[in-house]
Amino acid sequence: AGCSDGLEVIDVIVGGSPLVVEVARTTDEQARGLMFRKTMSDDHGMLFPYESDRRLSFWMKDTLIPLSIAYISADRIIKEIHDMKPGSMKEVVSAQSVRYALEVNQGLFARLGVEVGDRVEFPGGDPR
Repeated sequence: AGCSDGLEVIDVIVGGSPLVVEVARTTDEQARGLMFRKTMSDDHGMLFPYESDRRLSFWMKDTLIPLSIAYISADRIIKEIHDMKPGSMKEVVSAQSVRYALEVNQGLFARLGVEVGDRVEFPGGDPR
């Protein structure tokens, strides 16, 4: 429902609000991300889990939807939130090592009242 590309879809809870996210696990899935999509349902997103903590870097090449990205630590706390412009080649690098990135429609975190320091829950278990 509102997702494509054949990725696994899981439920997450971000700052108390439920979202449905696709999980981009492989290098290819992560490289493609949300490229070329024209729309995404408002309660959807894409989660990028990593096996270890690292500084992450995302850009918006070939991405048509304005997005917000949250960088999330291994203990599932949102450390940073950034807005990203469609088509931008500017890299959005995390200031610290994190375990997950979560992309949603731009402004969704703000509308939900989600802020840095909020917790992300994975009711079905760790998505890695």
